[in-house]
Amino acid sequence: MRIAIGGMAIESSQFCPHRTSYDDFRVTRGAELLARYTWTRPDSDLARQVEWVPLVHAVALPGGPVERETYDRIKAELVARVRDAGPLDGLVYDIHGAMSVTGLDDAEADLTEAVRDAIGPDALISAAMDLHGNVSRRFAEPLDLLTAHRLAPHEDAWETRERAARKLVERLASGTGRPYRAWVQVPVLLPGEKTSTRLEPAKSLYGRLAAVEALDGIVDAAVWVGYAWADEERCRAAVVVTGDDPDLALAQARGLAQEYWDARRAFVFVGPTGDADTCVARAVASPARPFLISDSGDNPTAGGAGDLAYMLGRLLANEDLASGRVTALHPGITDPAAVATCFEAGPGARVTLKVGGHVSAGTGPHAEPYGLTGTVTALDDPSAPSPGAPRGNPAYDGGGRTAAVTSGGVTAVLTERRTPFHTRADFGPLDPAGYDIVVVKIGYLEPELHALAADWLLALTPGGVDQDLPRLGHHRIARPLYPFDDAGFEEPDLTPVLLRADRGADTGRAGTADMRGAGA
Repeated sequence: MRIAIGGMAIESSQFCPHRTSYDDFRVTRGAELLARYTWTRPDSDLARQVEWVPLVHAVALPGGPVERETYDRIKAELVARVRDAGPLDGLVYDIHGAMSVTGLDDAEADLTEAVRDAIGPDALISAAMDLHGNVSRRFAEPLDLLTAHRLAPHEDAWETRERAARKLVERLASGTGRPYRAWVQVPVLLPGEKTSTRLEPAKSLYGRLAAVEALDGIVDAAVWVGYAWADEERCRAAVVVTGDDPDLALAQARGLAQEYWDARRAFVFVGPTGDADTCVARAVASPARPFLISDSGDNPTAGGAGDLAYMLGRLLANEDLASGRVTALHPGITDPAAVATCFEAGPGARVTLKVGGHVSAGTGPHAEPYGLTGTVTALDDPSAPSPGAPRGNPAYDGGGRTAAVTSGGVTAVLTERRTPFHTRADFGPLDPAGYDIVVVKIGYLEPELHALAADWLLALTPGGVDQDLPRLGHHRIARPLYPFDDAGFEEPDLTPVLLRADRGADTGRAGTADMRGAGA
């Protein structure tokens, strides 16, 4: 079997002033693309069955909408490589599901339609997605299989990609053809920090997907919570159950959708919350060390700009921190000019900086640059030769040079590029365990930070991924939609639509049976 691999993956906040350019993407092709996965290796059990055909894959750190010319460039290359690859039996479609592009309403649907046209009507396409993606009908129709992560945080991201690949191989090897897909959207849109699978009700809901998948006649079951920081009609939860037994697929999709809807008010934040000042005061007073605080509104791995110095200002407004009686580490404020100034000044130098707010300028008082005077206490250049282990998130190119500036008891880590701080290695030469408080631009804590934290608070801070959705100003989402609408919200129709891709070879376009599961 000849199975191609390719895709384009990013989640994009339309409330973030950042714009994602081509340089923000890590683009891989050829052997480098195949090396992303374990199941493409020559020693894999699939090697004797499959000739893997690498196309192109582009992944970027979440951010603002993708510039149209960037999207068009990547789309054109992907489509051209599909056409040039020759006859293909299938495609592993490695995407995210929450990409927004300037001037488009449903970017993943646009991309998927183009890929389907290029690959032809006969090949099967299996999509691997993030559970924070949005699944419109237009997007789902050209696909044959689609699955999503079942854990948040996404500890099963690579497992999801492998599941998509193996189910595609199984489908092609068995000759059973295209399965049915029971698709339904649920009029609920929640931030990811309210849908962590560490807590109920998401824990049980996602926990039973494997049992649904194991039913005779079912191929896969997936639930998407949607992406809350885009403002498009497709933004809402969705369920897709894939199988050869259409009635069973419809029944299971209907049951999962109803369970999600019934539990909508039970979804709560993954940790205790408060505004910035409340969280800082509680962390200072607590004996737990290190005490972690999430600066959730400016989380770059959810789509925030990553350049807001709002939390830095709130930390230094606290007398215990400003005086140095309590110490805090606040990494990840993007400011290349400030980093350059620190490198020019050198370690130990006293500097006065206007920190942050360059990309986000003009979006509100929370986005104003912060006047920081302090001492350069650490400089780090990951591109310089080092005997240490590689640092940074392997999915991205990293944050470039970083500079730590200490004022009172607060050390701010400034970065040249937007970058996450998810692991101990991401902190470079600084040890987060050595500070009383660590404030990270993140939502729920990733596994290593979760293990590090003696205690934790989720600060509901302003920014492009504000957890307080109603104050963001959505105006294009389809209404009614919970939690934007609640009182008087009638019971929605959660009857799934049965999608069956019966494509005519003469058109190369998807013709879909529109069947709703009566009594399912």
